[in-house]
Amino acid sequence: MATVHKETERTYAGALDHPLSAERLPQVAGMRTGGTERLDAVYFDTPDLRLLRRGVTLRRRTGGHDEGWHLKTPGEDGSRNESRLPLADGAAGHLPPELLARTALDTRGRPVAPVVHLRTRRDLTLLVDEGGNTLAELARDTVSARVLGGAPPSPGPAVAPDAVDWVETEVELVDGGTGLLDAVEAEFHRRGLERAAQQSKLGHALAGRLPDGADDGGWTRPAASGRAARPPRSGSVGEALAGYLRDQAAALRTLDPAVRLDEPDSVHRMRVHVRRLRSALAAHRRILDRTATDPLDHELRWFGKVLGRARDAEVIAGRLGAQAEDLPPEGHPAETAARIRTWSGARYREAHHAAVRAMDGRRYFALLDAVERLAERPPLKGRATRGRAEARRMLDRQRGRAARRLDQALDMAPGPQRDGRLHRARKAAKRARYAAESVTPFAGRPADRLRKRAKGIQQPLGAHQDGVMGERALAGIADAGPPDDRSAFGLGILHARQRADAARQVKQAAKARKRLAG
Repeated sequence: MATVHKETERTYAGALDHPLSAERLPQVAGMRTGGTERLDAVYFDTPDLRLLRRGVTLRRRTGGHDEGWHLKTPGEDGSRNESRLPLADGAAGHLPPELLARTALDTRGRPVAPVVHLRTRRDLTLLVDEGGNTLAELARDTVSARVLGGAPPSPGPAVAPDAVDWVETEVELVDGGTGLLDAVEAEFHRRGLERAAQQSKLGHALAGRLPDGADDGGWTRPAASGRAARPPRSGSVGEALAGYLRDQAAALRTLDPAVRLDEPDSVHRMRVHVRRLRSALAAHRRILDRTATDPLDHELRWFGKVLGRARDAEVIAGRLGAQAEDLPPEGHPAETAARIRTWSGARYREAHHAAVRAMDGRRYFALLDAVERLAERPPLKGRATRGRAEARRMLDRQRGRAARRLDQALDMAPGPQRDGRLHRARKAAKRARYAAESVTPFAGRPADRLRKRAKGIQQPLGAHQDGVMGERALAGIADAGPPDDRSAFGLGILHARQRADAARQVKQAAKARKRLAG
């Protein structure tokens, strides 16, 4: 896996004629030479420069103390997050699979190729404190850039050069704070050095080739369809919902590479955020234009099912595998656990590969575009301008819906039909929980109370549903293997145990139902 660190730096056009003095710089006791490095880097992007337009740079660097593969993505407060991999993880013209996964959301499935070759002479000066610790690095870079075949041609009548040379100065924090950056910048301004128009070398080399309207490094999002959505009014339920939707959209974006790379629990976390989005759209349907949100809900449901196949296999492996390890000796715990995990592992791998294939498709990227548009400007109706009273009415509706569904299930005799009703009640409780989250802390204690009490119903019903799924899975595992296998008896014991706790779980949910009304 790539190592990741935060990078805070600023780039200035040109270089100083004379060195800086430490006297005007806070905490800086002196300057020390850092030597000279010769850097050779090839930058990669799509033919339409999608990475650059999103503020992302991807390069293969040789020479210097940090040679290797580098992926830089925008962070908070003007910082950047840099992921690094060793050179051996990818050939000269072939990117490491991990970096392809980490950039897939930005490239939208388009091919990535070399676009610029940069050679840089870097003369380093270290800004140190009294203890000799490096606070910041000041680099005077003499750059020679050559545009490669993967870059787009020059648009319009003006012809951008295929080769360009320039000098720039970079200041990067090491152990210092942003106050030091500000002080250095003030000194630069005093001596006529201004920030570079392009903060990345790649942007400088390709400045004349960026698509119209993207020269500032911005991302041109797909145009929204339908009528223009109104911005949420300050202090309204619409504003609270808009903030929640932005958080969920950001989470999906963050988790995209994690799912592709099969990081632990990533499928589950992404599925939860999909469900939160669907719950928010359903719970707030009275303040949203459903002609815009219903098609999005349909696509979110599709993607949730894609993720659900992998998640179900993951749950079965964890739950049943752990139970198998606790079997008595006559149940052959080791063999039974191994058989369960082999069966579940094969299904998980198949489902995960299917999920990644779906995430490489146009339907998935169109879904994410729609989610981003929703988060930027949700299609709010007039009721969205109302305040806490509207939010609390929504909470009452979700509370009543969860209570009705659970009451219907509790009135039925045990059996497959009640199992289905209990599962529906669980989903209603989950929607109520997420709906409460969407207006917390806007709606105050009523939202927090519903969130906790709905969770009290959801959890025991979730354990009950896991038992139902466990029964089905164990039957499939038994059918898939030879009947005389040593684990067969252990599978039978586990099958009998899946419902052993069902009565207690239903009783616990019924007890939580009584608190729901309070």
